[in-house]
Amino acid sequence: MPGRTWAGTTLDDRKAQRRAQLLAAGLDLLGSHGSAAVSVRAVCRSAKLTERYFYESFADRESLVAAVYEDVGDQARQALADAVSGEADPGRRAGRAVTAFVELVLDDPRKGRVLLLAPLTDPALTSRGLHLLPAFATLVGEQLSHGDETGRQLVAIGLVGALSNVFIAYLDGTLKVSRERLVEHCVKLVLGADAFDSGTH
Repeated sequence: MPGRTWAGTTLDDRKAQRRAQLLAAGLDLLGSHGSAAVSVRAVCRSAKLTERYFYESFADRESLVAAVYEDVGDQARQALADAVSGEADPGRRAGRAVTAFVELVLDDPRKGRVLLLAPLTDPALTSRGLHLLPAFATLVGEQLSHGDETGRQLVAIGLVGALSNVFIAYLDGTLKVSRERLVEHCVKLVLGADAFDSGTH
């Protein structure tokens, strides 16, 4: 029964803890070593759990990878939403949003690689990455002040694509600039996009 306790915790609590251990192991493997490093056996070894407990929470390796990706995506969306909450000035809003995203994906590069690089290489994520981008575009579009609704949507989709490619280049080492320069450039992109009145036609 879910309500029964053992050593002060319920069965549901322990199941949730094991799932969190597996997600943490998946993040570490996928974010540090790439898609090829993630297998059920490797995740269980890293989490110090048996395969029985893996299948308690996940149907297969693909469902774990998807859960890791969606968890990081949720963190990114929340970080952006928190950063812009209550800030009316467009310049400060853009700076706070970019800084929040940079902190998430660069302070823990594993999360940046899971969010931006893993969907390019892992079949379990190739479609899910496309599902997250509209969510980010919607969030960005809500922060834009110029243009009509369709215009803001167009600008937001283009902006998310541009920012994603900048961060991908930074994470894979092809773009070699300081963190400060990266943030400054991304803020300029956001402000430039917001100043672009795409509602004219």
